Amino acid sequence: MSFKALFLNCTLKRSPEVSNTEALIDKVAALLADLDVASETIRVTDYKVAFGVSSDEGDGDEWPAILERVKACDILVIAMPIWFGVRSSVAQLVMERLDGTYAEGDPITGQYPLYGKVGGVIVTGNEDGAHDCCANTLFNLTHLGCMVPPNVDCYWVGDAGPGPSYLAAGGDKHLYTNRTARYMAHNLVWGARTLRANPVDTNLKSLDSEAKAVSR
Repeated sequence: MSFKALFLNCTLKRSPEVSNTEALIDKVAALLADLDVASETIRVTDYKVAFGVSSDEGDGDEWPAILERVKACDILVIAMPIWFGVRSSVAQLVMERLDGTYAEGDPITGQYPLYGKVGGVIVTGNEDGAHDCCANTLFNLTHLGCMVPPNVDCYWVGDAGPGPSYLAAGGDKHLYTNRTARYMAHNLVWGARTLRANPVDTNLKSLDSEAKAVSR
């Protein structure tokens, strides 16, 4: 039973510049490979993604191509650096663009396209903010339809202020990060396995009708 994971790397750097966030993505992807999961990483800055909250913002917008890969995955991981204590502007842009999927509900159940997917988050940075990035992003993913199992966040944070980042600081040897990377990989696969065997059967359209009937 194989699954596909998609990592959206929300670094501010464009390829081929080295991304510390991608280094931690690679570690988790390798762990997933051992669990029969094929992974793909998209560096969002390598695409022309327009600002907006729809799934297609018109001429030149390359978000629709990324969104098709989001819809095709079983596991979706949003990965980001911390800037000014919060998730990167690219990560915020991605979450705003995913807002457009609310309008693409299943015609029968109303379920959004991210229903049936498992969500996770990866964070790197040199200042406090990892918990804020994880909390907000995982909360957003649940609202979009993803299931979020326990312990599906993995982060590395260096000393406060400017200093070596994940790669230069030897973050690959950090016990806590290595532990949570393993928790994350195994729990993401557990979630994907659980959803495949037991799809969410909630009919949102029916519940919308019930809510309207008591809200007059």
